[in-house]
Amino acid sequence: MMLRDWNPSIKGLAIILAVILLSLTFDPVTPLLALAFTILFTFGLGRVPWRKWLLGFAPFLIMGFGYVWTALLFPRSADPAASAVLWQWGSFIVIEATFHQALSLGLRVLIFSALSLIFILTTDPVRFMLSLMQQCKLSPKWAYGILAGYRFLPFFKEELRILQHAHRMRGVERERGWKNKLRAWKRYAIPLLASAIRKSERVAAAMISKGFSGRRDRTYYTELRVTWKDWLLLALLLGGITLCYYLSWKLGYTQWYRGQL
Repeated sequence: MMLRDWNPSIKGLAIILAVILLSLTFDPVTPLLALAFTILFTFGLGRVPWRKWLLGFAPFLIMGFGYVWTALLFPRSADPAASAVLWQWGSFIVIEATFHQALSLGLRVLIFSALSLIFILTTDPVRFMLSLMQQCKLSPKWAYGILAGYRFLPFFKEELRILQHAHRMRGVERERGWKNKLRAWKRYAIPLLASAIRKSERVAAAMISKGFSGRRDRTYYTELRVTWKDWLLLALLLGGITLCYYLSWKLGYTQWYRGQL
């Protein structure tokens, strides 16, 4: 069973439990092991293109590095006598305890991001909404409303491109500077808002004509069920993270989170 076939509600539950489980520790080894396991889990069962994964992971990698650098520059406790000095350049001192805290903070960002990418890159939005309605009993009015808004986003992007081309054909040059771009967005806002209102009215009329009333006991063309394979993948993900905890504990690195931030 691949991650794309995993029931979205159970998948979301597994990701939330994994994040909660990893938030209990604050050492660099446990999230590092969990990150390696999560990457293997993603590419082994998700069939995710590595370029697409790197494109989504790169911003969090930069963010993680920023957290590490900030924690090193502004440590909570920078007493060299309390720990071994790893590096010193003038008044800038990096001690072992501060380095471990900074590395732990950066790795927490990376592991939480990697877990989120499992859900983002392997979950179809339509299946997710169907799962929320069928397994989590979300109101169809909310689910279909969110799904309709999600479907509108590509249309808005295309209409914005058409508006920009139309303005250039009428002699309006490309905007330079943030003030001119802000004024341009004001010109685009009213046509886009009018288009959104027209589309929402059409969708509402179409849903009413099809007999949509928002009742919870409605039938579905596609029915999603929770099987033993879904629970098996949940157990595999949480079991792998538990194994990372065990390896870190055996190596003597496990430290529980006690408000170090």
